[in-house]
Amino acid sequence: MSGSGKSLLGVWLYRRGESWAVKEGSPLHKSRDVCCRDDIPESENNPTSGNKNSVIFSLKNQVGGLARALQVFQDLGINVVHIESRKSLRRGSEYDIMVDVECDSKRMEQLMKMLSREVAAINLAHYEQIGSIPRAPSLSTATSFDFSEVDMPWFPRKISDLDRAQKVLMYGSELDADHPGFKDTVYRKRREEFADIAYNYRHGQPIPRVQYTPDEIRTWGTVFRELHHLYQKYACKEYLENWPKLVKYCGYREDNIPQLQDINVFLKRTTGFQLRPVAGYLTPRDFLSGLAFRVFHCTQYIRHSSDPFYTPEPDCCHELLGHMPLLANPSFAQFSQELGLASLGASDEDIDKLATLYFFTVEFGLCKQDGMLRVYGAGLLSSVAELRHAVTTPEKTMRFEPDVTCKQECIITAFQNAYYYTDSIEEAKEKMRAFANQIQRPFGIRYNPYTQSVEVLTDAQKITAVVTELRGDLCIVSNALKKIHEQDDTVDVERITSLLTHGIDLPQDSGNSSSDSDDSPNAEETRPREDQQLRHDDEDAINVKN
Repeated sequence: MSGSGKSLLGVWLYRRGESWAVKEGSPLHKSRDVCCRDDIPESENNPTSGNKNSVIFSLKNQVGGLARALQVFQDLGINVVHIESRKSLRRGSEYDIMVDVECDSKRMEQLMKMLSREVAAINLAHYEQIGSIPRAPSLSTATSFDFSEVDMPWFPRKISDLDRAQKVLMYGSELDADHPGFKDTVYRKRREEFADIAYNYRHGQPIPRVQYTPDEIRTWGTVFRELHHLYQKYACKEYLENWPKLVKYCGYREDNIPQLQDINVFLKRTTGFQLRPVAGYLTPRDFLSGLAFRVFHCTQYIRHSSDPFYTPEPDCCHELLGHMPLLANPSFAQFSQELGLASLGASDEDIDKLATLYFFTVEFGLCKQDGMLRVYGAGLLSSVAELRHAVTTPEKTMRFEPDVTCKQECIITAFQNAYYYTDSIEEAKEKMRAFANQIQRPFGIRYNPYTQSVEVLTDAQKITAVVTELRGDLCIVSNALKKIHEQDDTVDVERITSLLTHGIDLPQDSGNSSSDSDDSPNAEETRPREDQQLRHDDEDAINVKN
């Protein structure tokens, strides 16, 4: 609460059921008991007298919201004598803050005007002058303000925003008592070094190189050697195709732990993915938001040497042996990014579902190839025991159906209760794409690779701008396909063009039936010129066989 650096006389955190209550010892304890319910008249919530007022406001769901709100009090020189917080009753993603202040009416009026610009809602428990609360100037005076994004929760809009999305849930520099390295002071000290690298890293910096110890390299070598024997038999072909490249360009071998910076350079050249060091388990929301920008949060530390074949958390054996070969595959990289894009601005419930689906596909997924089940999940490809277990327990293997799989329990420290397969990785991607389309968001998200930012599509004007850009790409594809078809008439043009239209489900005007159509010679001329051009260009782009 004091992280913003503001000097507060007292912080008294207390809740009684769903109501605010002043904790004993508060400067205002003897005078009142305030409740933050909109259905209670202001007269019942009245503080005692004088210049003491209570302001209750809801914070916007964005980083630094409380700091900006408290800055208003400081800028106006208003004395804060009491502050409390609780989960908002209005909206689960927000927090209510109650602040008791001492100030005159004039500064209270200024406070309400300035505070209304920084918070989601204000409920003034007492106001000295009878009358309505003054409103802030209309936002319409700001020409760049986007009204469609007023209630939109904060999420990264550009790749550098990921610096603000680094909440570690567990481990990091602190280890639980059941962690294999908990009692090893040398190992714990080493983990602190890795955590410092991650906490101090900022977008655009090269990833610091690590001088791994002989003990760490031996642990890596033990895991590397055992898993490498299993890959030819169980790994999917997309995984195996990239293995020689990682050996050549990134130093993958038994006696060497590859450096993240070398892999980072390799991935950027192959699929545009980048790596970012992380101290431990990130929140699902922060991890998935990184994927939206083709950023994979990657650990640098290694599991404890006492048990090379067990780790309760992701480590560099898991990341480098499990994930990296498939992140170098363009189709799989797109699969990962689409999962991330679906998470931006999603509800907590939808985030949980997406995280579970990520877990049972990218981490523990299987697919059919050459009539056999092959593994593409990184959690399996980095675990000797569970890899063998997954491919030898057919009773646990089920077809991947997102609506069913999202309800399955994710197990971290033991084998999974179920594993899910598709006929191909592409099928998994298509099913995930269909599931993501069901997520309730009043906007669309598009990644712009040129600016490494996401564009929030909230109206027809923004979507039209995107379509204009896509038309250029479609023309390039159309011209190339025509030229190829002229030289080789065996090319399956219909299959390729169907990829352009597959999954595009535009709403149709039910009132526009064939019987109502205008068959007059001048009907074409009644359409706007731009609409005519768009239609003709689309016909040229798709009807390449004619």
